[in-house]
Amino acid sequence: MFNDYEIRRIPLSLKHHREQVEGFLKDNGLRGDPMDYYAGVFAYREDEILGGGGLCGNVIKCLAVKESLRDEGISVRLVSHLISVAVNNGHTSVRLFTKPENKLKFESLGFTLIAEAPKAILMEIGNAGITAYGRYLSILKRDGTNGAIVMNANPFTLGHKYLIEEAARQVDNLYVIVVKEDVSMFSYEERKNMVKEGCKAIGNVIVCEGSDYAVSALTFPTYFMKEVTDATETHIHIDLDIFANHIAPALNITVRFVGSEPTDRLTNRYNEKMKALLPLHQIEVRQVERLRQSGNVVSASALRQALTEGSFAAACDMAAPTSVPYLIMQAAVDALQTELDLTPKPGLVDLHDNGAHNDMNHALMTKSIRTLRPFITKFAVKGFRRSCPGHDELAATGIKAEQAMFEATGGVNTHKGALFALGLVAVVASHHYYIYRQLDAPTLQRGIEQLAQRFQAARDTHGYEVKKNNRLAGALDNAQTGYATLFTEWLPFINSLGDDPSGLHKLLLCIMSRLDDTNICYRKGEATLQAVKKEAQERLDDFTVESLQAMNRRFIDDNISPGGSADMLALTVFIRTILS
Repeated sequence: MFNDYEIRRIPLSLKHHREQVEGFLKDNGLRGDPMDYYAGVFAYREDEILGGGGLCGNVIKCLAVKESLRDEGISVRLVSHLISVAVNNGHTSVRLFTKPENKLKFESLGFTLIAEAPKAILMEIGNAGITAYGRYLSILKRDGTNGAIVMNANPFTLGHKYLIEEAARQVDNLYVIVVKEDVSMFSYEERKNMVKEGCKAIGNVIVCEGSDYAVSALTFPTYFMKEVTDATETHIHIDLDIFANHIAPALNITVRFVGSEPTDRLTNRYNEKMKALLPLHQIEVRQVERLRQSGNVVSASALRQALTEGSFAAACDMAAPTSVPYLIMQAAVDALQTELDLTPKPGLVDLHDNGAHNDMNHALMTKSIRTLRPFITKFAVKGFRRSCPGHDELAATGIKAEQAMFEATGGVNTHKGALFALGLVAVVASHHYYIYRQLDAPTLQRGIEQLAQRFQAARDTHGYEVKKNNRLAGALDNAQTGYATLFTEWLPFINSLGDDPSGLHKLLLCIMSRLDDTNICYRKGEATLQAVKKEAQERLDDFTVESLQAMNRRFIDDNISPGGSADMLALTVFIRTILS
């Protein structure tokens, strides 16, 4: 009887326990999946796993019971335990995949069938599930011929917009569902906003909230790995079954649109299955030929490839115009992370040590960058209009960003200077792309200078104290020149280095040798600042990584941190990217 057994958590972070679970699953014909929690059934005071099941979020996974005990009610108690754990973790619904023959067993526990495929079924228990999503969709339903598109839009391209425009011409109402996952370059909220902004001028398009029930990690996990595995057919079938039996009826969808897929094997297979399965539910599938530029398909993957290859202009040419601010934001965030990850750096936080800081580390600064991401997005989006935003509007956003940063870091000023510099440039770059549909160095520099003139130096900063007591230019002074030294010296310098693997290290030294870094001056005085500038030039003239490491050790001992130089390194990387 079950009273002879107990349920214990098995910590998968420990190698011994992880291997024990993997062996148990293999013996029961299962393979391990990523899980947050795993529980095993054991005889009292014994270590042999007799049954087990795990959770990944609110999805029950890897559920198995030793064959000789499958009539003991163990699986029922185990599932009840996992439901309890999920509820205690804040989930209002719990899902599981199981074999079709187990349907009645789990229905007796209160689970409802959500979707089925020949080799697996998806079931759910709880209040905030597919029924709630269907109620939300039904509110959006309009009369007439209704079509649907499900898209990831990572990011939203001219190709996506073309597909939507072509589909919208063929139906009375077109519903666009953006895939609700945060495993892409751009978050769900970012992608959804790109699509909404890009579709505002198309009157019969309704952009719906996404869910776990349309091309998600729940219904179609192999989509996000871009793998075609043995499980792919089942995932596709489950996903399309949910669409046909839940999403389409809620919106009265009779047509689903897809773009042709000449290159991606997985998406092509999904389209093939769609054409086979959806007509069985009286849903027509219409394929629209993909938009091409110079003979090449315009796709999100091609756009991301252009970014990877350092061609920002080519990426922007493929993006829907309203997506460009998000590309600018991504370039800014990537620049901040690039600066942080650069190792070694003298006196600065990097992957190896905390530099001359006892209140910062790599994890904290990474958290700060993530926190600032939506605010940099706001700066870029605000700039994407005919009239450049004013001081008060930008300052209000900047204050909120600083507050969020301090809350995330426990009061530590990780990126205040960088936020001002990169936020300012994000506004100007986005604004000038809106006006001219391209970016060039002279126009960008002039725009930075003009916008910076609207600001006055804050009096509650270390930089202001240093500027007041020394004849040094502060952060705002540099911005009000349009970052003249950056454009005339630092950009040409890094561009001259080509593919030099030490290029960013050398750029940092170049910046340190020229910048009146108020952070150094505040900590150690102007004499130290001048000594640092001289040493940086010497290290640059005879560069070795070993000399940079030695410089770092000394800066740590002497409490020297060239934080202003770090900000300018990130800014130079950012501007170089968006001018590429």
